[in-house]
Amino acid sequence: MLFDVLEPARRRMRLSSRLDDVRRAALPIAQATLAAGAAWLLATEVFHHQRPFFAPISAIICLGATYLERGRRTVELMIGVTLGIAVGDLLIAAIGVGTLQLMGVIALAMAVAVFVGGGPILITQAAVSAILVVTLQPPTEGIYWGRMIDAFTGGLLGIAVSILIPVDPLALARRTVRPLLDELAGALEDVATALDEGRTDACERALARARTLDTKSGAFHSAVIAAGETARLAPPRWSARDQLVHYAEADPQLDNAVRNVRVLARGALRALQLHDHVPPDIPLALRELAAAVRGFDDALADPHGRAAKAPRAAALRAAARATLVLERTGNMSVSVLVGQVRSTAVDLLRGLGLDGDEARAAVRAAAQEVAAEELEGAGAGVPHRSLH
Repeated sequence: MLFDVLEPARRRMRLSSRLDDVRRAALPIAQATLAAGAAWLLATEVFHHQRPFFAPISAIICLGATYLERGRRTVELMIGVTLGIAVGDLLIAAIGVGTLQLMGVIALAMAVAVFVGGGPILITQAAVSAILVVTLQPPTEGIYWGRMIDAFTGGLLGIAVSILIPVDPLALARRTVRPLLDELAGALEDVATALDEGRTDACERALARARTLDTKSGAFHSAVIAAGETARLAPPRWSARDQLVHYAEADPQLDNAVRNVRVLARGALRALQLHDHVPPDIPLALRELAAAVRGFDDALADPHGRAAKAPRAAALRAAARATLVLERTGNMSVSVLVGQVRSTAVDLLRGLGLDGDEARAAVRAAAQEVAAEELEGAGAGVPHRSLH
């Protein structure tokens, strides 16, 4: 009965999510459509080629590369397409069409691509283009130069469309950093809960979650590179360059934070397996780190503005709390956890615009401030104040 009630709502949510995906893809779809149409029109109306199927294919391939792989890789794609066409035309005209001929054309195209120093993209695209030559329209009189012209013009049009009608680089960076931050914060909260409850199985799941962060960190890294190239090459997006600097500076720091959280999760699991005592302030520090991570997205828009104050303060509270725990407890497990909490806090602070020395100095100052507040509170017989 409950399933019957919930299932329509779930279907609506899935449909809404898919429609959101389509809306986000609207610009890339429009780019591909325009580039392919322009390539076909140029090849048929200007060059008067009868079946210029390589023109729209090359346009879409190179346009797809410009989304996350511009520069040398895009040029490699264009060269790969052209090289595969040339090898296919030359060889098939001499030896005919068949299974063995197809295999020979693929091998030769890839070998030539390796010989000219091509990378994996060039080599793969040379093989694919050679296959298309053999299977779609085998040549009869040697190299048909029109196909290579189609491939080059299509590729150039794809690049031109991506520059003149570019994706929003800031939206690309934000769209990829949010899943990373959500998972990073979630992993920290899972470790904190596992420590609170003393459950090794929950900590194992938290560690497994932390190990999946590399994929999201890699996606964000690729998006930052693509966004920066788009903002540099596309005049309509030049205004985004200054703000993208913040994402570029945060990228390596978030990658370091991912590594530290993975080590932290392993340290927490070992502490639980050894039945070491972990003071409750450690899970509390982890939750404060998670709060800092969740506020990181808004802070990236202006690391030195108001939005960065809350995540910076949360990271400092986490590091200060963990530092004071270490002064009271000397077991190895706690030392490992404290070290990773401090390192992660420093990574986040550096991602918010502080340099390494400033971040470490801020952590030390926060620990001293909390210690002083605790002494003051103990002398007055009242609980210590929180750090803000």
